Amino acid sequence: MSQTTNPLPRQVADAYVDELIDLDPVIGTYLGAQRSSSTLPDLSPAGQEAAAALAHRTLTRLDAAEQQPGADSDLERRCARLLRERLTAELAILETGEGLRQVGNMGTAAHSVREVFTVSPTATEADWTAIAARLRAVPAAFAGYRESLQLGLERELFAAPRPTATFVQQLTEWSDPNDEGRGWFEDFVAAGPESLRAELDSAAGVANAAVLELRDWIRDVYAPAIKGAPNTVGRERYARWARYFNGADLDLDEAYEYGWSEFHRLLGEMCTEAEKILPGAETPWVALAYLDEHGKHIEGVDEVREWLQGLMDRAIADLDGTHFELAAPVRKVESCIAPAGAAAAPYYTQPSEDFSRPGRTWLPTMGQTRFPVYDLVSTWYHEGVPGHHLQLGQWVHVAANLSRYQASIGGVSANLEGWALYAERLMDELGYLTDAEQRLGYLDAQMMRAARVIVDIGMHLELEIPAHSPFHPGERWTPELAQEFFGAHSSRPADFVESELTRYLTMPGQAIGYKLGERAWLTGRDNARRRHGDAFDLKSWHMAALSQGSLGLDDLVDELSRL
Repeated sequence: MSQTTNPLPRQVADAYVDELIDLDPVIGTYLGAQRSSSTLPDLSPAGQEAAAALAHRTLTRLDAAEQQPGADSDLERRCARLLRERLTAELAILETGEGLRQVGNMGTAAHSVREVFTVSPTATEADWTAIAARLRAVPAAFAGYRESLQLGLERELFAAPRPTATFVQQLTEWSDPNDEGRGWFEDFVAAGPESLRAELDSAAGVANAAVLELRDWIRDVYAPAIKGAPNTVGRERYARWARYFNGADLDLDEAYEYGWSEFHRLLGEMCTEAEKILPGAETPWVALAYLDEHGKHIEGVDEVREWLQGLMDRAIADLDGTHFELAAPVRKVESCIAPAGAAAAPYYTQPSEDFSRPGRTWLPTMGQTRFPVYDLVSTWYHEGVPGHHLQLGQWVHVAANLSRYQASIGGVSANLEGWALYAERLMDELGYLTDAEQRLGYLDAQMMRAARVIVDIGMHLELEIPAHSPFHPGERWTPELAQEFFGAHSSRPADFVESELTRYLTMPGQAIGYKLGERAWLTGRDNARRRHGDAFDLKSWHMAALSQGSLGLDDLVDELSRL
């Protein structure tokens, strides 16, 4: 940043991104920064301290920037709100040692080391040369990660035992996913050029050995040391994480009650749809189990990938010009199959800043080759179009009017997931889910998000199950009860349910953001509609909303209401 100018908030945010890319090449790769392609971040305590120091420096710069002429414009004001809220929330995590016990089945620093290879450029020999160098950096990255966990042990900052056990299983799968003596990294480089075959195979072997070394240390040293530690985090830690993932200081007891109100509303709608499918079904999930066997389905992994691609392509064709105005780069999204060893839930990766890597949806197959349609349609409206892809793709498209920070790494989980859940509801409102199978699948997905609010808050805070609950009224939540409840009120198979509960123990406060984020988007839309009356235009509102970048939930409702 130039020392001769007085930067505005967006310039401060852009400078922060530049400095953060230098600290974290994984972020750089997701943004498409070529200089990041051959290295990995420092995951040691020193690396975390450097990230905290950068956040403090940036907040100081932001203080000065907000005093400059022009800082009160809408563009600058929104950027400043986001940057301050995000850095404050991140510092609350870093400075309480949460990064010293980051172990679980997804979203950890160790997971980012593997996942970055799935978005690394592979078009040229130079790209593969960079991949080989990055593979050789895996041991140092995992060594820094171990150093952080070891310091956490010394400070008695323990991860939860259940997610730790799952992580050991994942590392075993990464090291030899098909029980053929080859690890995931070795399979990954098989697509590389033959001119680099020896180097790629050697580098992949180095990375795979680091996976095994980390697995053995977690299994033999870390897991025994945390035996007996709680799986839940308690109210204080939960509030801290909920702020991080939601961008708001939530009333957790009110949110818990909201989860229950949505549970009862959705159950009534599900019963109505279930009656159309299997008259007399005892519960909606009996009808969904019937669909697993007798409903519409896709056979084959390649076939389901192509079917999902077609679903998104049709949604783009239908929605563009009617409910959205989509730029050409945003109209491209790719359907992909997730690598083995991922969590059970589908996910999305956003395009690079120049769209050379498009947005992609990812389906974990979990070994399946037969895919019922009912639980895929609304899920791909969520992950792809009009969900994550339209929001994140639009951010990249309008990045010149935002800051790089707003268009990329400043994303607030509840804003993103709230929009994606809003997108599912929008497609229902627009009449795309009139088929009873698909609508029951949509409602089941909505019920899963309501159940997340209930069990995530309930088990971490050990709240009482209310008297109006059909499940164990009057008892206190535990992870075991949470898994039983979730399984009883979801069509998902047992391995998915187990993976989900482990996810909630790994990332407390994240899963509630879907429903709470959807509520924020709906509230903002309703407020804007009341302001404009008959002049309210949904397409214009959508595009203005998608073009303002990320915000935490409190700020999001305020800004959406102004549009």
